[in-house]
Amino acid sequence: MQVLQVTGGARLSGEVRVVGAKNSVLKLMAAALLAPGETTIGNLPAISDVSIMHELLARLGCTVGENTDGMIDSVRIDVPDHPLSEAPYELVRRIRGSINLLGPLLTRTGRARVALPGGDAIGSRPLDLHFAGLERMGAEITTSHGYIVAEAGRLTGAQIWLDFPSVGATENILTAAVLAKGTTVIDNAAREPEIVDLCRMLVSMGAQIGGVGSSTLEIEGVESLRPTRHVAVADRIVAGTWAFAAAATRGEVRVRGAEAGHLELVLDKLDRAGARISVHDDGFAVRCDEQPRSFDVVTLPYPGLPTDLQPAAIAMLAVADGTAMITENLFEARFMFCDEIARMGADVRTDGHHAVVRGKPRLSGAPVRATDIRAGVGLVIAGLVAEGVTEVAEVHHIDRGYVRLEEQLRGLGARAVRTESAVFGP
Repeated sequence: MQVLQVTGGARLSGEVRVVGAKNSVLKLMAAALLAPGETTIGNLPAISDVSIMHELLARLGCTVGENTDGMIDSVRIDVPDHPLSEAPYELVRRIRGSINLLGPLLTRTGRARVALPGGDAIGSRPLDLHFAGLERMGAEITTSHGYIVAEAGRLTGAQIWLDFPSVGATENILTAAVLAKGTTVIDNAAREPEIVDLCRMLVSMGAQIGGVGSSTLEIEGVESLRPTRHVAVADRIVAGTWAFAAAATRGEVRVRGAEAGHLELVLDKLDRAGARISVHDDGFAVRCDEQPRSFDVVTLPYPGLPTDLQPAAIAMLAVADGTAMITENLFEARFMFCDEIARMGADVRTDGHHAVVRGKPRLSGAPVRATDIRAGVGLVIAGLVAEGVTEVAEVHHIDRGYVRLEEQLRGLGARAVRTESAVFGP
């Protein structure tokens, strides 16, 4: 089994560059289905989830071409006049973002058959809000033999209230509404920067969307859309990961390509923890010369602290001065990470959707397993501040969200290699 082997004790120092957001690019690629012709999306991270979405689009009849330049890809998606409507299980099960094919396929072809998605094991992520919104617009949706089957003539605009500002539901309803007849209003819509990025791409394709960036989106359906060229928004989760890693290792890291405004709460927390934050036109820098101070964490939809950064925050708090309370409001299984970091000597106790982290000066290297993307990188940060060697298994999870993480770590002075494990079996 391949593992990421991290030797602790290094102080991260230097520069890293953040590219397009995983949580945006998969949805942008799906949205290309809305217009026949060639759409180009730039600033894609060279990660495995993007490759899987390439395969999915090809199976739907698209011609997909890649330009790869190290860590950054651009992709050309040539969409046929009549794309196929079935997304097969063997691909869909590998990424949660495949559910975002549902809205574009349904509104474009009148039918979508999408396997129930897979992705990270971080708790239940029900699709009820997706289905309810599309049904309000006239879709008939059933699930059968592991597939979602949605059918409709031309969808009709509707007033839709989301009980929770679900990112995925907002995206599916939005991409369905742009070609629907009449006006659709989504109240309590998600406001994440990735939603704004999707709206900007859709507008460049000819969609009419009001209220972009707010909790109320108003979409006036149009007869057709045109292909476009779009550059994906920077990955705020990867940028935040580097910020926590810099503070945990008492290092100094400049993060280029990021938008500091998308991480205001995270950077404010680190500032109160004793790190020095400087914001630049092309990103930000984090410097921490002493043991950081603890702070409480409450995960919430944007603009709250992202649940995807919770493991990185816990890894830093495990070596901070003081005690922190972590409240996880989005995914109940996110705390599976705590069982693994506890193997490294972290003092973490969980109770329901709360965890208490009592900081200590240093952790102890140990063999651990990544249970999802963000847990994997949280364990890598823990390895950086542990005595000895930490082997992080299930490294394929990390590859789904981070571009050649070990190479970037070595560029910052850490000792990190990908190798065959002497501890974990096949």
